Amino acid sequence: MSVNKNNRPVILAAGGTGGHIFPAEALAEKLLAAGECVLLVTDKRFAHFQTGALSKIEKRTIRAGTAGKGIYGKVSGAANLLLGIVQAVLLLRRLKPKVVIGFGGYPSFPTVFAAGVLRIPAIIHEQNSVLGRANRLLAPRVDYIATSFPDMQMLKERDRHKVYVTGNPVRASVCALREVPYPALVDDGQIHILVTGGSQGASVFSNVMPAAIAALPAPLRSRVRIDQQCREGELEATREKYKAIGINADLASFFVDIPARLAASHLVIARSGASTVMELAVAGRPGILVPLPTSMDNHQYFNAHALEHVGGGWVMPQDGFTPASLSARLEAFLTSPATLSRAAENARKLCTPDAAEKLADMVMIIGDGGKPKQEYTLTDFISGVAA
Repeated sequence: MSVNKNNRPVILAAGGTGGHIFPAEALAEKLLAAGECVLLVTDKRFAHFQTGALSKIEKRTIRAGTAGKGIYGKVSGAANLLLGIVQAVLLLRRLKPKVVIGFGGYPSFPTVFAAGVLRIPAIIHEQNSVLGRANRLLAPRVDYIATSFPDMQMLKERDRHKVYVTGNPVRASVCALREVPYPALVDDGQIHILVTGGSQGASVFSNVMPAAIAALPAPLRSRVRIDQQCREGELEATREKYKAIGINADLASFFVDIPARLAASHLVIARSGASTVMELAVAGRPGILVPLPTSMDNHQYFNAHALEHVGGGWVMPQDGFTPASLSARLEAFLTSPATLSRAAENARKLCTPDAAEKLADMVMIIGDGGKPKQEYTLTDFISGVAA
């Protein structure tokens, strides 16, 4: 749908990583289906995600970035941020959007900040259970704060009245997995393990996984099938490690068909970005989650803990994620189908499968000058989770 002066758009602002882009894509699907005009503001890292609803809308890139090391890095970061704000102000002034919604990442801050400058209705969506640093700065300037988890840390009391808990939108292809039952884990049958490290991959999985699988008893090891996301430079070395132990492994730096692989998996081993955790919950697949130790404010740990709290997965801190400890855990789980199927069922307790619809409704109501429905408030969400 073309953006023009007679067709005021909804602008989505998101950094070019899966954790930010996938919720934006899920929202775009719903808004396009409702006849809305949608435009995405992102960065050059978006190249991997030219699929689905986001392939159907116009995109703009703006300059933005965080402060680097040293004086030069800080000055360069500040200059890029200022330039990004100027670019965003000019873009929004020209397009006159109904609403701007930021999903986090470098381009999100200048775009949402510019909306505040121009008095355009603005929303931030926080995918994680800890309010991100940029969103903390934006919180006083926006009209509404949409969150994925009912327990939101780092949110100041003065901004709590703006909070509506919508959940974290997931793509329609993942939502469809709600109807796909957990695959039966039968004696002598193949065992599918999906390993992802977020859209950028994770070296720790390439280092630990092959050795952990090698340590499994031979009869169990022979049944394992691995789908694993690796960093580009580690693909061949990791492939050779699996080949040496006779494991059927499908490796790639990026999987475009994650929903299909997720549907077939008996166990997922992954980082615990918000999108990963919510996709496990929606699909009803158990996960061993290894939080990124350097995640801002340790938010990946809190995301993982939310899934563990409902019995849908297990947290393994990276310093304890060794071949020996992982192998022992894998042997215990893979020889106990009831443990995995019970965790799969429990994982669904965390999901809000209608999150995209809730967020789309919220955006359209605000775009029409109204207020969001009270059913999206914190108290009602907590009641729904408890039920």
